[in-house]
Amino acid sequence: MHVSRRILLASSVAAAAATVPATARAEERRHATLDRDPFTLGVASGDPAEDGVVLWTRLATDPLAEDGMGGMPDAVIDVAWEVASDERFRHRVAAGREQARPDRGHSIHIELTGLDPNTEYHYRFKVGHWLSPNGRTRTAPARDSMPEQLRMSFASCSQYEHGYFTAYRHIADSAPDLILHLGDYQYEYKKGMYLSADGNVRDHEGPETVSLANYRQRHAQYKTDPDLQAAHAVAPWLVVWDDHEVENNWAGEVPEETSETPNREDFLARRAAAFQAYWENMPLRRSSVPEGIDMQLYRRVEWGRLARFHMLDTRQYRDDQACGDGWHSECPDVHDESRSITGGAQEDWLIDGFHSSRARWDLLGQQVFFAQRDSDIGPVKRTSTDAWDGYTASRDRIVQGWVDAEVRNPVVLTGDVHTHWACELLADFDDPDSKRVGVELVTTSISSGGDGVDSVPEDNQALQANRHIKFRNAQRGWVQTTITPEQIDVDFQVVPFVTEQDAPAYTRRSYTVADGDRTLHQTYDRPVERSVITESTDPFAGSDENADDTVR
Repeated sequence: MHVSRRILLASSVAAAAATVPATARAEERRHATLDRDPFTLGVASGDPAEDGVVLWTRLATDPLAEDGMGGMPDAVIDVAWEVASDERFRHRVAAGREQARPDRGHSIHIELTGLDPNTEYHYRFKVGHWLSPNGRTRTAPARDSMPEQLRMSFASCSQYEHGYFTAYRHIADSAPDLILHLGDYQYEYKKGMYLSADGNVRDHEGPETVSLANYRQRHAQYKTDPDLQAAHAVAPWLVVWDDHEVENNWAGEVPEETSETPNREDFLARRAAAFQAYWENMPLRRSSVPEGIDMQLYRRVEWGRLARFHMLDTRQYRDDQACGDGWHSECPDVHDESRSITGGAQEDWLIDGFHSSRARWDLLGQQVFFAQRDSDIGPVKRTSTDAWDGYTASRDRIVQGWVDAEVRNPVVLTGDVHTHWACELLADFDDPDSKRVGVELVTTSISSGGDGVDSVPEDNQALQANRHIKFRNAQRGWVQTTITPEQIDVDFQVVPFVTEQDAPAYTRRSYTVADGDRTLHQTYDRPVERSVITESTDPFAGSDENADDTVR
């Protein structure tokens, strides 16, 4: 196979790997024969640009092997790849070979340029006589173009033990143009440590993830799920992490209060291992190759002049949570001007991006609740210090940044909390009549928290205490959007259960956000699905250790 002249190939694996003499590589490959299918983890693509995209796979003949090497030999393996304009691969536009190396978990990251903008492509990999599943991807529109629409889905929080990834299958069936994953892609806990209210229906393999072998094994277990594989294969992904990709509630270089690695040096070694495994298992560019305990994850992706995605990292650079990780009513440190959830460099980068943006819609893909959430319906304010409420000065600077830059349509996209929310962002959250400066859309979990429960949102205490919050639902699912120059149509999609397979999906509520109008306009609401509603009297109780509000 050859590399097309139109394609300039940049391999992040090759760029990052240590130099190995050609004779040694040849000897390694000569003895590396695979008698089982190495494509058990599927394929993926990500970070689309107007002229290219990242293609990914990771070889594993025994994906759950305890050593994290997926049953692969300690050898370099040649992997052939090809890209075509049709799903039957009759019209090939690019092809080449890449090396899957053991020091990179036998992962492959192909960075392509020279493709046509706003175009669908199909890709696959081959090792020996083994052929991977086919993947579908697409490039972004030309930077100066105004696309008619973008169909984008976003999701978060898939705890393997708590249920089946049925929502991923429905995302795949909807065939969006782009998928965002906003964190908690996998969970670090050992079997049975994190229990769902509905009972765990699947088991984690291996111990709590601490070492590189542990994280590789856990990522591999999640990647073997057929519904997740289908979602990865249908469209390019933009991924960012939250806490569970490393450890619950980690903050910068500070471990969780009840950490398995409380010693700072041990935690940093754990963080480096988690970063390495995350990169190996995600369709990321070489700019995100980890360097020890550091990994560049925040980045921008353009979708013509229609949308600019600012993908944030609110874990790696944040100050430690004020007053601990939970909910607090008396914690002056949350207002400390010196504290940041993004770190100063990322904050400057984000505000600079607001000023340079020519997009119709600026979307912040990030992890934790952005709007104020007061969980006390009375005069006392009680908020989560793990979310932006624990870093109010940092939030104020970001909001003022997009106001000063006159960003046309700022939209915050959020995960983490295992519940659907729709919020209007205020200039002053303590004044419910203050100016609306943006909107926030929060996705529920794919499976974390178990089946969940339907309810009448307006009867919920959270909405009564926070007038800027317009919707809340505690079922599992994802958010589906259609973005056009005129508006964003938002569908909060849910499944009625995850403890059994093949649940149907339906739209629970829909909103429209019009161009230039930073308010939510409800367009559809489906009546409560269950005949018996059992909500907790405190909608913020029963949390996922990090101030989630999964209803028990």
